[in-house]
Amino acid sequence: MNTYKTTEVAKIIGIHSNTVRLYEELGLISKPWRKSNGYRIFTDIHIEQFKLARLALRTVLTQNGLRKKAMAIIKLSAAGLYEKAISLTQNYIAQIASEQKNAEEAINIARQIINKKKSEITEAGLTRKEAADYLKITIDTLRTWELNGLLTVKRKKNGYRIYDQQDIQRLKIIRSLRCANYSLSSILRMLNCLTSNEEIDIREIINTPQENEDIIYACDMLLTSLHNLHIDAVEMLAQLKKLEQMAALMPPSQCPSRKS
Repeated sequence: MNTYKTTEVAKIIGIHSNTVRLYEELGLISKPWRKSNGYRIFTDIHIEQFKLARLALRTVLTQNGLRKKAMAIIKLSAAGLYEKAISLTQNYIAQIASEQKNAEEAINIARQIINKKKSEITEAGLTRKEAADYLKITIDTLRTWELNGLLTVKRKKNGYRIYDQQDIQRLKIIRSLRCANYSLSSILRMLNCLTSNEEIDIREIINTPQENEDIIYACDMLLTSLHNLHIDAVEMLAQLKKLEQMAALMPPSQCPSRKS
């Protein structure tokens, strides 16, 4: 079993020495041994734990507890609880697959709404409360969508908002995509393009940030992010099995996670 200094670990992993210490403080790796002078001594298992942590945190998606689950997997590995970590990772992979399915279904629902010729709404128009009740969303949610430019609401002569059939159709699209965790930014991008061209590929547009979008988040390209997260999760599973095998071959006294 090879041993490494803090600076050597930093060079191998491609991070700063302070980040190496931070991972230890956060419990993302097993506690390293210390020399009599206090210097940390890392092993090959630590190197693989660092790789696991970097892999698990590479794609940032927080929806439905995905980020928390990734952190839990890392910490179980750091504690040497590889069987539990492997089981949780399998669950993690299944959840990501479910999120991917939901994201694709939302796109299909949006397509169906766009292609629908007649609306289910026959009234001349709805008030904000009536629109919210019809869509089964809160008035605050509706207000947030409007404030973020997803919908420009018409008004009566008395100043009251009125939602017509076209507005309801647009709101149904927004609701479907938000339920699948598409970002407001990506939905607005798609709706703006749809306004000028109804023949666009909404799947491609909603997943492709434009050059003028200064800050890009994972949910601004949700389909790609979920795809990358799934790849990372499968690699995490392989990495955990490798760590489990490494730990099984080491004497308990030499395995960091089993060190007293």
